[in-house]
Amino acid sequence: MIFTAHITIMPLTELLDPQGKAVNESLHRLQLNAIQNVRIGKQITLTIEANSKEEANEIADVACKKMLYNAVMEKYSIVITE
Repeated sequence: MIFTAHITIMPLTELLDPQGKAVNESLHRLQLNAIQNVRIGKQITLTIEANSKEEANEIADVACKKMLYNAVMEKYSIVITE
């Protein structure tokens, strides 16, 4: 079966996010003051051939841990769809 892994990688909450801060300040200059605490991350989509949704999730998890995210600075979440 073919699955799609939607991976969201975000900076850890405890760390500063310079990109997010810059965007937040720019939005405030545009009078969009209701927006607070912007965080900038990345979205990665993988197509995975696997026997089950669980196996696809395991493959995506290994990819994240081995290459796609930095454990010191980021966290990730995975959503698998068929």
